[in-house]
Amino acid sequence: MRQAGRYLPEYRKTREEAGSFLDLCYNPALSAEVTFQPLRRFDLDAAILFADILLAPQALGAKLSFSAGEGPVLEPVRSMEDVKGLKLEGAADKLSPIYETVSRIIEGLPAHVALIGFCGAPWTVATYMVEGGGSPERLRTRIAAARGEAWFDALMDMIIEVSCEYLARQVKAGAECVQIFDTWAGDLGDGLREKYVIEPVRRIIAGLRARGADVPVIGFARGLGAAQEEFIRETGVAAAGCEWPLPVAEMARLTEFAAVQGNLDPAAVMAGGSFLRDGVKRLVEALPREKHIFNLGHGFKPETPIENVEEMVACLREFDGAD
Repeated sequence: MRQAGRYLPEYRKTREEAGSFLDLCYNPALSAEVTFQPLRRFDLDAAILFADILLAPQALGAKLSFSAGEGPVLEPVRSMEDVKGLKLEGAADKLSPIYETVSRIIEGLPAHVALIGFCGAPWTVATYMVEGGGSPERLRTRIAAARGEAWFDALMDMIIEVSCEYLARQVKAGAECVQIFDTWAGDLGDGLREKYVIEPVRRIIAGLRARGADVPVIGFARGLGAAQEEFIRETGVAAAGCEWPLPVAEMARLTEFAAVQGNLDPAAVMAGGSFLRDGVKRLVEALPREKHIFNLGHGFKPETPIENVEEMVACLREFDGAD
């Protein structure tokens, strides 16, 4: 969950060296360096590929830029004509620098550390493409989904296809596990959730298997709450990432169906002290070791003190007590 990022001074230095965020993402040497940076500071069991979920829509032909202080900006896709302006053929080839990054990471990764690849889930990626960037409520996209707009369904199909190939090539390059991030999965209620959150992830996993990419898939569908069990059952994910408001008791129940990942509140890491320590202990004691990936319930905040991350990892090792 954003292992590398603005809370690390070495990341900020590398980002400055790259020139721009997108230049950093497409520079295999620097992206691999950023991926390694948290491993040099913390005793972690896995590395997470450094990239961005919006590289896939850019590969499809969507114009993408990042404005300082404003986040991503895309040319909006809001009609069938706009969708036809995108191109699926050759899109995954445009992401070849990312596969090279994976290969570089594998070459330099300690033997005991796994590498997790990732992509954005179709629903979340589509919201950025339709809204033209980040949006507080993603209303245009939700309305298009509610109306079952043909152009929107065509866009979702295109994102699903490029995501399958993108992840499969990450696996071929060496990723031992992949995660699908659906940050805005909680946008949709009954009827729409099944069509635009669950079914796309199921199709991506099926697409990976059809391509011979037989690795575990983690699905992080933020905001699903009580629908997490349905998500696990219907998609076939090996593990479900859980946001921090989900009760730990519910995570424990979900381990009947899959492994779980999460769900420490990022604010707990920022707070440090007894609140952080108690939070780590609660997760370790409540969840079976063989079915739990300790993680945050969302990404590190830029203001997170590095010493608190060190404290979190130290607490985890202490409470876990395993070699």
